[in-house]
Amino acid sequence: MTPGRRALLAAAVGLAPLGHVLAQAGAEPYPSRPLRIVVPYPPGAVNDAAARLLAHHLAPALGQPVVVENRPGAGGHLGAEQVARSAPDGHTLVIGTSGLITIGPHLYRRLAYDPQKDLVPVYRFATVPYAFGVPPSLGLKTVHDLVALAKARPGALNFASSGNGSVPHLCGELFNMVAGVKMVHVPYKGGGPAMTAVLGGEVDLHYPAAAVGLPHVKAGRVRALG
Repeated sequence: MTPGRRALLAAAVGLAPLGHVLAQAGAEPYPSRPLRIVVPYPPGAVNDAAARLLAHHLAPALGQPVVVENRPGAGGHLGAEQVARSAPDGHTLVIGTSGLITIGPHLYRRLAYDPQKDLVPVYRFATVPYAFGVPPSLGLKTVHDLVALAKARPGALNFASSGNGSVPHLCGELFNMVAGVKMVHVPYKGGGPAMTAVLGGEVDLHYPAAAVGLPHVKAGRVRALG
């Protein structure tokens, strides 16, 4: 695995308001009412699918309904801020990512909350690998093919991401730097729209999460570069 591919990994983490840790001492039995999991990204992305799978298993285990709610915006920080400002009783959680929790504070100067102080990790339930996904019409089979084409056509190729400052965005910029190429970043509002752009031929490359890209790879609509 190349250094670039090692960078194409993100962990999804369930988070709750920090005060929940202290509030549990002597509090009422938990959970005492339905839980809400906020996905700070649009429907159709890997985080959305992971949250719904988690909710499916949590509900019978906890004996309470678990509702998944999409609250996209500002690279995921709108939804996360909403959870950070919610009652610290553990009944409202957010699906966190490395982009949201560790990268975001370094990209946004004035966040209305502190992801590392106002939220506390509850459970890491998924590690998400990313891949190079291109339209078959581009005629590429390997990453070396992509590098050769990008060097032959500097600035002509572009890549999609799920938004400015997202993990796929930084993956693309890291790849540009490591490979010595220049591909233009095209941000979309979520991983689902970015994948749709690749399928529609709007962009040349995307770094999809495996759960989003694999069905299209199996169907021959997208090619994963080796």
